[in-house]
Amino acid sequence: MTETNEMQNEEIRCIGCGAVIQTENPDELGYTPNSALEKGKESGEIYCQRCFRLRHYNEIMPVSLTDDDFLALLNQIRDANALIVYLVDVFDFNGSLIPGLHRFVGDNPIMLVGNKADLLPNSLRRSKLKDWIRQRSNEAGIRPIDVELVSAKTNESVDDLLTNINKYRKDRDVYVVGVTNVGKSTLINQIIRQNTGIQELITTSRFPGTTLDKITIDLDDGHELVDTPGIIHKEQMAHYLKGKDLKVVQPQKQIKPKVYQLNPEQTLFFGGVARFDYIHGDKKHGFTVYVENNLFIHRTKLENADNFYDKHFGELLTPPSKESIDDFPELERFEFKTERKSDLVFEGLGWITVPENVTVAGWAPKGANVLLRRAMI
Repeated sequence: MTETNEMQNEEIRCIGCGAVIQTENPDELGYTPNSALEKGKESGEIYCQRCFRLRHYNEIMPVSLTDDDFLALLNQIRDANALIVYLVDVFDFNGSLIPGLHRFVGDNPIMLVGNKADLLPNSLRRSKLKDWIRQRSNEAGIRPIDVELVSAKTNESVDDLLTNINKYRKDRDVYVVGVTNVGKSTLINQIIRQNTGIQELITTSRFPGTTLDKITIDLDDGHELVDTPGIIHKEQMAHYLKGKDLKVVQPQKQIKPKVYQLNPEQTLFFGGVARFDYIHGDKKHGFTVYVENNLFIHRTKLENADNFYDKHFGELLTPPSKESIDDFPELERFEFKTERKSDLVFEGLGWITVPENVTVAGWAPKGANVLLRRAMI
């Protein structure tokens, strides 16, 4: 029997992303050289080449999985008897929502977990945030049995989450689901670390689509905790930016809100990735901006905004960097008239809290989403 057939029978999987290990085709999922496979067998930690390069060199390699492949993997959950831990990014809540979640979780109960709670201002009471998340989830047709808040990165409240998972799972497996980039693998790593002491077993990255197949961790009572591949949500900003540019727009520390006093017909640019226009209102208003603290924001007149963008895109207005502007989509405009205090949301970038009875517009890369929601804060 060849080693390849032997591997297929044994189904050795990459512990970083879950892909089945193979040594034949460098362009396919799960490829690792024979030499690396032998070393991995000796150490007990086998990574595919993609995960190895991502972990050690922060290089992302393209994958051949399609959206349908991801959904097919997740559809297995419908037939499982499991507690569904549905992870969302509280900073990118709308970009974290999974359309039609009920279609592939079946009758399994859902625990909704808001990750990256450490990014939001301390002035926002956690009980109020939980209520806001539950209300927005109900509007999306999701009826969670509980709402929890954590920070997988800082380990905030992960102990409480584990206690509640054990409370609700009732002799069932646990499936962790979410869109790409919400921090699922980071959370799983915290759980593994607390239970085994092993650090960073699963590959984590700010790049979308790091986990490629379900990753299974045995629980003490014979059941399993399963990290599923993130559903690719193409409306998130992360799909339109590359490595260093992506780092500039994704918050790493607690957000410091910035208030801009704007007159009608004024514009704010967020680097070169987004734009906000205050089009019409009866007076000067304060607009509160929640984006990564180091993202460059520039104010100008609305009448000059198009020319200003054309002139300074990729130079003064970055990201994207000058090397990336050729691949960056043109900005698409979304206009709204508010009836109440609201958030104008750039999915994956942040939001601007706007007052009632004003007309505003948000611009984002074509394909990324801009929407209006009830104000979070």
